[in-house]
Amino acid sequence: MRSFEFGYYLEQPISQSLLMTVRALGEFRGRQALYQQQSPEILETLRRVALIQSVESSNRIEGVIVAAERLEPLVNKKVKPRDRSEAEVTGYRDVLAEIHTRANRMTLSPSLILDFHRRMFAKTPEKGGSWKEKDNAILEIVSDGRQVVRFRPVSAVGAPEFTKKLCELYHRALDERSAEPLLTIASFVLDFECIHPFWDGNGRMGRLLTLLLLYQAGYEVARYISLERIIEDSKETYYEALQKSSGGWHEGRHDLRPWWDYFLGTLVGAYKEFEERVGTITSARGAKREMLQNAIRRLPGRFRIADLQRACPGISYPTIKRALADLKRKKEIRCLGKGRNAEWERIGS
Repeated sequence: MRSFEFGYYLEQPISQSLLMTVRALGEFRGRQALYQQQSPEILETLRRVALIQSVESSNRIEGVIVAAERLEPLVNKKVKPRDRSEAEVTGYRDVLAEIHTRANRMTLSPSLILDFHRRMFAKTPEKGGSWKEKDNAILEIVSDGRQVVRFRPVSAVGAPEFTKKLCELYHRALDERSAEPLLTIASFVLDFECIHPFWDGNGRMGRLLTLLLLYQAGYEVARYISLERIIEDSKETYYEALQKSSGGWHEGRHDLRPWWDYFLGTLVGAYKEFEERVGTITSARGAKREMLQNAIRRLPGRFRIADLQRACPGISYPTIKRALADLKRKKEIRCLGKGRNAEWERIGS
């Protein structure tokens, strides 16, 4: 809310590099439509993998972890949750799936935000869908193990009204077309995190709302490349950007630029990965091979099949074995043992 009050975000200095990033994202969005028309099979494969990765990463950022072998069956509704962590994962899955299918028929509002939160915790003993009833704080664990307060959000009393006002100011900013929509979306997400209107689940809600608003603005790369995975991979930078831009927020003296830079940079990274994958793949089978090869490049020099399965959920064990055999024939990797738990090593790494 503070970013929008009195047009505060409109007065933020904008660098040439930020302008170039916005321009690049506009070009990415234009090419996105061509890929969606030309490569439906590839996109469907990417979509399935991105869905699983998004559910896993967004929850894992918050310390909600499920066993690797349970993740895909949970996301694909083949099994029922058996503990609280799995219940939270399936709740996130349900909200994410609805955003993927109905984003343009949704209207951002406090009631929608409450409904998302309710559904995210619907299968847990502690039901969601209610604003926080007591004040909370964003904590940080320092090097000596102590917890220190990194940021004090809006009070429990003020959170509902602040959230309502934030939604109203966001819609007004879009209607007036007074700023680049991407910066408007990024500013909304920062303000939401500073309000922190729930006792639990604020980070995940912020990432779900990010996807909703990006889809409504025509930026759909997160359907195919998991933004949540990219955020998890850069988690320290993510928290650092939030911390830098939230300083002075209550007084309306905060600097939006660190968060803007991170937010748009994440989106650029997703689009680059998207174009790299789609541009070099010619079939759904090839898509899976390409994903496995990219995953192997990102893994440590030595890895196991289980590491690949976690990096590429949704890809079957036989497909992984064929890809490994292919890379072994090309002398790009070698096997250091026998059986499913054997270590593999990149040659030259």
